[in-house]
Amino acid sequence: MATGPVKIQDTIRFGEDFELDLQTYRLSRSGCVLRLERIPTEILFFLIEQKGQLVTRDQIAEKIWGKGVFLDTDNSINGAIRKIRQVLRDDPEQPRFIQTITGRGYRFIASVVEPELLTTISSCENGRGLQANASNSLAASPVSPLRVETLETAQSKQRDWKKSWLIFAAGLTVVLIAVVAGWVAWSRSQAAQATPGRLMLAALPFQNLTGDNGQEYLTDGLTEEIITQLGNLDPQHLGVIARTSVMHYKNTQTPLDQIGRELGVQYVIEGSVRRDANEVRVTAQLIQTRDQTHVWARQYDREPKGLLALQSEIAQEIADEIQLTLGDHKSAAAQASLSPQNYDAYDLYLKGQYFFNKRTAAGLEEAVGYFQQATAKDPNYARAYAGVADSYALMGGYTERPQTQFIAKARAAALKALELDQNLPEAHTALALIVQNYDWDWQTAEKEFRRAIELSPNYATAHHWYAEHLMWRGRFDEALQESERARQLDPLSLIIAADNGAILYFSRQYDRAIEKWRSVLEMDPDFPRAHLIRDAYVEKGMFPEALATVEEHGPLVNAPWYWAYLAYVHGRSGQKSQAQYALSELLQLNRRKPIDAKIIADGYAGLGDKDEAIAWLEKAYAQHSPELVSLKVSPGYDFLRSDRRFEALLRRVGLAP
Repeated sequence: MATGPVKIQDTIRFGEDFELDLQTYRLSRSGCVLRLERIPTEILFFLIEQKGQLVTRDQIAEKIWGKGVFLDTDNSINGAIRKIRQVLRDDPEQPRFIQTITGRGYRFIASVVEPELLTTISSCENGRGLQANASNSLAASPVSPLRVETLETAQSKQRDWKKSWLIFAAGLTVVLIAVVAGWVAWSRSQAAQATPGRLMLAALPFQNLTGDNGQEYLTDGLTEEIITQLGNLDPQHLGVIARTSVMHYKNTQTPLDQIGRELGVQYVIEGSVRRDANEVRVTAQLIQTRDQTHVWARQYDREPKGLLALQSEIAQEIADEIQLTLGDHKSAAAQASLSPQNYDAYDLYLKGQYFFNKRTAAGLEEAVGYFQQATAKDPNYARAYAGVADSYALMGGYTERPQTQFIAKARAAALKALELDQNLPEAHTALALIVQNYDWDWQTAEKEFRRAIELSPNYATAHHWYAEHLMWRGRFDEALQESERARQLDPLSLIIAADNGAILYFSRQYDRAIEKWRSVLEMDPDFPRAHLIRDAYVEKGMFPEALATVEEHGPLVNAPWYWAYLAYVHGRSGQKSQAQYALSELLQLNRRKPIDAKIIADGYAGLGDKDEAIAWLEKAYAQHSPELVSLKVSPGYDFLRSDRRFEALLRRVGLAP
């Protein structure tokens, strides 16, 4: 019997019939492999190593997670000890293996045998030994770049890898992918304990602990990169919450169980980034929301300079690991090719994404500048071209400038992105929006949307924009289904919720549309898209409510829209003189600076003036106004449905019944 600290070999035996294989981190009893996650296994290993000695909770935390890591280690240690006791069938009141020293720590008290050779048993009585071994190895074994024989070796290798911060961030992303890949595969193999349906995961915003607000784009970029990569890992079994929703929890102290309920997820990834003059430290952990158990946690220290070659090396090793774990998984492996071959290009791309996600006119202008700089640094960087395309495709809706100023640039950037990478979902989505809104090529748009979703089923934006596409074509049941898929992936997105209200409105479900838009306005009274509630009020004959909405939020929209809304609401309510006054103001604005003709047509539609409404719609057609996509389904134009001129216009826009 061994006494005092144990000399650890490849395999140790303790108790009467337990074995711990340190090569595979596999715990077994009488040849039957037992399921025990990696963190509890590491703690068990550490306690055995210190057999008979008091091991404090601080010593466990430092050994497993390192110094200065901000984790909820108390809950993690409690959960790990509980799991160890469950698998060993150890009674905490009368322990045979782990003794709790109240207020201090733990002591391993069982006998430990150190044989020179232990016979490996590959199966057990119930025939599940081999399957359990495979499952446990997936849950317990680290990925290829970090595979270790002891914890000390792992820490030594980590210290030796002194590479670039940005490239390290990309490497960390694929490491997380491999960890989650193993976790997903293990979860799927444990049918009795798995959550029914798809597992849902959220990558929460990494905390910027650098002390420099100028580094926000780096931490936000790391978060978005992880979301994108994990979203392509195993879409049939793993859903990943989109960026918009997780950013609601940035710089908050929301409890994880509450996040789990609000987002509908069982697991979260969270982490932080610290930086000084010589080193970057990143912590990352995978946590179960139900009981805050830390399934996996790591700390990385790197110098903020190094070689880009490391990224592709790590990506390839992780891709191999994923293929071994989940089988043929081309989409996950393909993500490695998305990375740029230039440090500066990646840095500029992250800055572009930071401003693009602000969704303001100024933010989009900034984003275009950074994306274009990225393409100049790396002309083969497909994602940067897709960023240019997305920014220009949205520009018209956020500025008063005609879409014709941006559409050619948007199209060229989207086509260039696809030329460089045919498997880039963002590029397919951008192209779909362009050919839909400007070319009215509905067949090509649908093909591109569906291709984007095929490439990345967890891409919420593709589902969202495809739902709109189906709505414009009057396919409301399909649109609601796609909108629900987008909501599941981005449950806190106001624009997805507001556009769900739009589908209800255009399908003539006015009460439900009002209810949906009211819920959005409760969260953000100034959210512009939800102000469409006034249109539902008009169709319900609630004209005072519609006018109140226009007057209340008039300053929040461009002046042309404000006067068009007033003309429309007054006209529909029978207040002809007020409607005419609003129209005169609108026409005066148009004489000073030409505006989208569809806006003026809306004003005349309120008055029921068929000739003027059609005349201005023809001008909108000549302008290639993206607003014409609503003609087939808009209740405001029902009074024109029997007019042959209107039917001809619908055919030219590709929306004829």
